[in-house]
Amino acid sequence: MTVVGPFGLSVRDQALEADVQAGLTAVEEGLLEATKSEVPFITEAAQHLVRAGGKRFRPLLVMLAAQFGDRYAPGIVPSAVVVELTHLATLYHDDVMDEAEVRRGVSSANTRWGNSVAVLTGDFLFARASHILADLGPEAVRVQAEAFERLVTGQILETAGPTDGRDPVDHYLDVLGGKTGSLVAVSCRFGAMMSGADETVVDVLTQYGERLGVAFQLADDVLDIASDSHESGKTPGTDLREGIPTLPVLRLRERAARLALPEDIALCELLDSDLSDDARLAEALAALRGHPALEQARRDTVRYAKEARAALAPLRECEAKLALLELCDAVVHRAG
Repeated sequence: MTVVGPFGLSVRDQALEADVQAGLTAVEEGLLEATKSEVPFITEAAQHLVRAGGKRFRPLLVMLAAQFGDRYAPGIVPSAVVVELTHLATLYHDDVMDEAEVRRGVSSANTRWGNSVAVLTGDFLFARASHILADLGPEAVRVQAEAFERLVTGQILETAGPTDGRDPVDHYLDVLGGKTGSLVAVSCRFGAMMSGADETVVDVLTQYGERLGVAFQLADDVLDIASDSHESGKTPGTDLREGIPTLPVLRLRERAARLALPEDIALCELLDSDLSDDARLAEALAALRGHPALEQARRDTVRYAKEARAALAPLRECEAKLALLELCDAVVHRAG
């Protein structure tokens, strides 16, 4: 049993382990190559988050999905580089929007070089991803374009908020389907598609990735409140401070509206106050960590992970399927 990739995923098959490790090593090399520029400063900024590390969750999914076809097909590693570059680009932009100070345990790009450089570096990564994508064929370009449209739409919907009469939790889950689920789904789709897997298998893995991606983000929502910066690699309560309505907060507000308990109403009022004050933020985090809304968010995470697991049922039994199933458990474990 060997630990591979994010969350300590254990791979029990030596051949699968070797394939995944070789693939992830090649992706790492591809990321460094893709982020080089003739301008040294651009290289430094573009490689800032690459060198900070990360779970490489999306490339791992590409490698595992490729096991259902020709796992040595030439498009697999480049497609994994594409999805990770796209993900990294969104992190540069997200940190500007959230005014985040820490990312992956290091200073965020916007803190180090300012918002303009961070945004432009994200754009540079998008451009490099597109350049690689062009060599993978028109179908790959279409798939990525559709996913990117969903990703941006999800971000816009989050910024705009729910329309009148729309349930905020339903709205938020739709946002996550676009912001996170879309690119995780494409990771699975690219791995299967580039390996030449049967179209039915491609569809199954895409559905799995969509649900796993939402579960993954819901686990992040829980971690933003429940973890410390050492565990999550970013400052706890970042979303709270910026007033971003993550699922634990939405579940709190839902409960406050339904039960009208004084302690829930008081906590909502605290969250609506100025959380730029460190003491207020710490008070809000402490209250949420002991609140039933956080446990409800954990249950929501488990539900999506179970849906991801169920989506894999039609696939043949193999070590790659077992690894994908274990990822569902690993995502839930992150949320406690």
